[in-house]
Amino acid sequence: MDFFGIGISEILLILVIALMIWGPKRLPEIARTLGKMTRTLKKTSYNLTSQVTRELDIQETDDKEKPHLPQTGKKNKAKPEKE
Repeated sequence: MDFFGIGISEILLILVIALMIWGPKRLPEIARTLGKMTRTLKKTSYNLTSQVTRELDIQETDDKEKPHLPQTGKKNKAKPEKE
């Protein structure tokens, strides 16, 4: 099993060190907070991605619906300069 490039033994070592630092009462609270932060980050990332996709679809639809008319600007009718 490979979790972010870390094996099981490394994960257990991290958990044991965290248990020694924060203690058994505080560790579930920290894990809960990390889980909430992860969920919020995923939700925010999904919302941002869907909003950008929606905006791009709207822009693409608008570009397709615009008729491509030739430019009707005035041509430069300046007289050629004499040397």
